[in-house]
Amino acid sequence: MVLKSNEKSKLSKPAAKNTGDLKPVKQFKVLKGMKSSDLVKEMAGTAYNARALGEAADIWLQACKEKDCVKFFGVSGAMVPGGMRQIFIDMIEQDMINVFVSTGATLTHDFIEALGFSHYQGSSEIDDKILHEKNLDRIYDVLMKNDVYQEMESWFIEHFDEVNSESNSEFLEKIGKILDQSDSKAKNSILAACYRKKVPVFAPPLSNCGLGLMVWGMMLRKKKPLMNEYNDLNKMLDIAWTAKKKAVFYVTGGEPKNYIQQAMQFSAPAIYGVQIKIDPASYGGSSGAPLKEGISWGKMSEKGRFIDINSDPTIILPLILSFIKDNL
Repeated sequence: MVLKSNEKSKLSKPAAKNTGDLKPVKQFKVLKGMKSSDLVKEMAGTAYNARALGEAADIWLQACKEKDCVKFFGVSGAMVPGGMRQIFIDMIEQDMINVFVSTGATLTHDFIEALGFSHYQGSSEIDDKILHEKNLDRIYDVLMKNDVYQEMESWFIEHFDEVNSESNSEFLEKIGKILDQSDSKAKNSILAACYRKKVPVFAPPLSNCGLGLMVWGMMLRKKKPLMNEYNDLNKMLDIAWTAKKKAVFYVTGGEPKNYIQQAMQFSAPAIYGVQIKIDPASYGGSSGAPLKEGISWGKMSEKGRFIDINSDPTIILPLILSFIKDNL
């Protein structure tokens, strides 16, 4: 479905860019029985990060309605331990993501859940010495059993010849294929969903995670050559180069954001962009840089629609997904 040029947006029009077109801030009213998607719609008429959330939902909705728009999604941070795994799976299954770029840690935690393990609610105040004695790892207020790494190693010993590849993306695709053909719990994973939907997965910092350590160990044991991450650049740049229209969605920035942004720089710029960030721009890092900064690099279109939300992605992502599910 293509969004027609004369079709009205589901949300309020963007705020006035000059004093000649002032628009009142809408005073938020919560009604009994209100759906979360309606809350997002109401937020679009307010201010601050609430208004940014409303505009972000509308931007990604429009990107999803554009027939020829390739949607690049980059995620870093401990989102799977934070409960966002099913959010990503739903976005992939509903064609809201066409290219998935992630830290290796995100995929490691996805893989851990696919093996049947869980992440547990804990507390940031727990004594870490006690946790170490109990063989538990802490991610702020989330706990994970350290035993998962033994099971991961056993899995790779069994499947290494099946997943050994020339590139990281091919390696991750093969893992997704095995998970998709496994039991129902393994099928419901990010990697399996990407395999089913033919969504390429890139993890440029794969060596910096549990999965990477498993690969390194197995390659030494089997005396196999290490995967060449530069092979993925050919694939990534080809996708970016041949896309007629492009949208980018970043969760907390990091290496995945930079990987996608450089692909935009060496092709045509993105016309849609949403960024949920927690870092300030004043430090000069990529994670805190506003999307409009990418215009100077040729990564973002001068005529595009971009928005930054300075908030916790574990709050923002479910709301955006809810809105798009109800309006797409």
